[in-house]
Amino acid sequence: MSTSTIIPKFPSVTGSLHSDLRKRVQQYFDDKGISATGNISLFTKAILLVVSFAAVYLHLIFWTPAWYFAVGESVLLGGIIAAIGFNVMHDGSHGSFSQFKWKNKLASYSLNMLGANHFLWNMKHNMIHHSFTNVDGVDDDIEVGIWMRFAPSQKRLWAHRFQHFYFWFLYMLLYVFWIFFTDYKKYFTKKIGDIPLKKMEARDHFAFWAIKVYHACVFILVPILMVGWLHWLVGFLIITSVSGFILSIVFQLAHTVEHTEFPVADLDSNRLPDEFAAHQIKTTANFATKSKLVSWLVGGLNFQIEHHLFPKISHVHYPAISEIVRSVCREYQLQYIEYPTMGKAIVAHVRFLRQMGKYD
Repeated sequence: MSTSTIIPKFPSVTGSLHSDLRKRVQQYFDDKGISATGNISLFTKAILLVVSFAAVYLHLIFWTPAWYFAVGESVLLGGIIAAIGFNVMHDGSHGSFSQFKWKNKLASYSLNMLGANHFLWNMKHNMIHHSFTNVDGVDDDIEVGIWMRFAPSQKRLWAHRFQHFYFWFLYMLLYVFWIFFTDYKKYFTKKIGDIPLKKMEARDHFAFWAIKVYHACVFILVPILMVGWLHWLVGFLIITSVSGFILSIVFQLAHTVEHTEFPVADLDSNRLPDEFAAHQIKTTANFATKSKLVSWLVGGLNFQIEHHLFPKISHVHYPAISEIVRSVCREYQLQYIEYPTMGKAIVAHVRFLRQMGKYD
């Protein structure tokens, strides 16, 4: 299937909502005289997270604490892995971590440190998901095969009536599945879903295999040699389950909750119903935006509406520009979807999954 038959288009408009939003947000940065990229607080957090990752890993492997401490440190390491993905890799991949390209590259390559491939992530997340959010058949983030139903247009299977119970377990498998299956599937099929990958240069192929060898050595071989097979297996399962669940739930709370939409392109024109900015607002939700702790831990991804509208702006600025976005949404009579706490967002996600499991 060619990309021309599966990738829809946005309608052409004059005086668009997106241009209005960009103008007002840019005025905010001009008035403040500040850069839209990261600042010292972000750089400090990045250093803290990377150093913490190294310290906990080394202590687990080479100092081998008592099992009850090892379990706690394994949970902590899983959380740190997710936090590096949210706070360092994510901003770096979008070019918003720093004004300097080399710093953005360095931050984005922290994904490689965790065993995943940045080339594949960049196309899956930055190019596809951010352009065609919640569009079934294009957005790979809402495609999990037979295991779950994330969109009204997807086929409902008998087991989906229980998905609001078993999703907890599946989300724990994300990290392992990503590292050991989906990266390889994309690499060998040269596709993300039905969309062909960009051509990989020789250095991209080398990087892919170098990362996988590194991950196997650092996360499998060395730990087994140092602490033994059984202790490694228990620790590895804890680490990957914690990181997988955190990564999954944060991204799902942004798009697969009760009030978000799943637009379908017109069959004749292959155009989506809304322009780009309206599409992003209707398919995205915020949660716990008043919680500084949640914002710090998830890298501002609880301000997902602002992130989808302005991926090139660092998450440290989302609380400020969210007021501008709210105001514009009121003017254009668009619902600004937001849940006051993370708990309420999880409830909305569970209700959405239950609904998707019941109805065609």
